[in-house]
Amino acid sequence: MSQRLMKGNEAAVFGALLGGSSHYFGYPITPASEIAHAAAVYYPLCGRQFLQAECEVASVNMLYGAAAAGARAMTGTSGPGLSLMAEGISYIAAGELPCVIIDVQRCGPGLGNIWPEQSDYHCTVKGGGHGNYKVIVIAPGSVQEMCDFAYEAFDLAERYRSPVIMLSDACVGQMMEPVTLPQKPLPNPRKGWAVCGDAASRENLVTTIFMNPDVMAQVNHSLQQKYRKIEGEYVRFEECETADADTVFVAFGISARLCRTAVQQLRRKGVRVGVLRPQTLWPFPTARLAALAGSVRQMVSVELSNGQMIDDIRLAVNGTVPVRLLNWMGGIVPSSEEIVERFEKEC
Repeated sequence: MSQRLMKGNEAAVFGALLGGSSHYFGYPITPASEIAHAAAVYYPLCGRQFLQAECEVASVNMLYGAAAAGARAMTGTSGPGLSLMAEGISYIAAGELPCVIIDVQRCGPGLGNIWPEQSDYHCTVKGGGHGNYKVIVIAPGSVQEMCDFAYEAFDLAERYRSPVIMLSDACVGQMMEPVTLPQKPLPNPRKGWAVCGDAASRENLVTTIFMNPDVMAQVNHSLQQKYRKIEGEYVRFEECETADADTVFVAFGISARLCRTAVQQLRRKGVRVGVLRPQTLWPFPTARLAALAGSVRQMVSVELSNGQMIDDIRLAVNGTVPVRLLNWMGGIVPSSEEIVERFEKEC
């Protein structure tokens, strides 16, 4: 079937398999559990490997091992599980290993609850583990994009030899929408750097420990050069009604969907509002926001968090326009009418 109705979490599994994913390691956690459930069914049916790990610490280290051997490996989790993976993600980034991690965000801190939030922004975009590293962070806004982004993520990860985190939320992961599946399955090509356990790869080495400080410094400088390259080559965003806007909402995931409807409602009242949706949270669409700042009166960050993305918006506009915050926490997802009401009162 080229099209079917499915949840966002399930769509990510179909996209990953069609994108050449060969291995899935994970531990189920609400609201991401359907990723593991679907992977347990479809990976073996496709001749791929599925293994339920004993915990998230184990699953992220399985990612490291499989990626080092050239697998297209993936896992899925939510906030508490991502916290347990932080050290492993730092190791994977240091080893320059491509893999895909899906984070379906829920409330925190601590165990929190299972309702939607977007409070994992800092720990993914800024790097939740130790050291001078970054990972590519992509933010789907629909079930179709859960499929499409997972399909593209392995090629992206291998292009830059970097982990890719797909930062979703409980709304996008749990909602059901029609999905058109990719028609061209992607291969998992052999990597010249991978440790494949054969004669051809005998001289290859994947390591993250460098006891000589000069060598460690050189490794860090090399990573920073790679990150600058990614920032210059891979930035994605989507705009709606920004051409004549005097206010621009900036939002991702479910917040962006609500903002698009709020924009339509405000425009019917004669208010010139638009929305910019970052599809990559790192690299962030800094240049485009800076350009928009020259023609608008203000920007408004709409977030299901304490206000985390707003810091990057403020850095992008560099004080040229005010950046205000409309936010909700605790699993409360506003209606578009509530966004309009707060905008009219506070902005």
